[in-house]
Amino acid sequence: MKDWTGDSKSPHMIIGASNYAKENRQAVDYYATDPHTLHIFLEKLKADKIELPPKICEPACGAGHLSEELKRHGFEVILYDLYDHGHGIVGQDFLKSKIKAECFLTNPPYRFAVEFVVHAVENVISNGYVIMLLKIQFLEGKTRNKFLKKYPPKYVYVNSRGQHCTKNGDFS
Repeated sequence: MKDWTGDSKSPHMIIGASNYAKENRQAVDYYATDPHTLHIFLEKLKADKIELPPKICEPACGAGHLSEELKRHGFEVILYDLYDHGHGIVGQDFLKSKIKAECFLTNPPYRFAVEFVVHAVENVISNGYVIMLLKIQFLEGKTRNKFLKKYPPKYVYVNSRGQHCTKNGDFS
């Protein structure tokens, strides 16, 4: 059996680092979250007796995968996206908006995740919720340390099976 030694990119390919990926990232950073991830999260909230408000704003709704799951759970959803993925009000740049809500829930474009969290926290109605579906690595790093001290998460739920996201929302 031959030993595999790889090359300088190998460790980065294993962990999926985008600057070493075989393919370019999707142009507008559109990676849809598997709605089952949200289903698991909503069931966990229910088990923990945490009630979300009946109306939720999803400011990066993409093709509506998460919003449809929210609707199945009885929520009214206000949908926006900067780009047209066939769902919601198109052309709404959340980071420049003055949208207020009792609950913001989305899988933000990862390259703007910090900005999305800050903007949501600054625009959520008192005692509301900001729920960002992000990889656990979001909590790592020296550059986010100052941000996390200013905006510490109240709850962190970890999905041990991982969050499945697909390029361009293609779950087939």
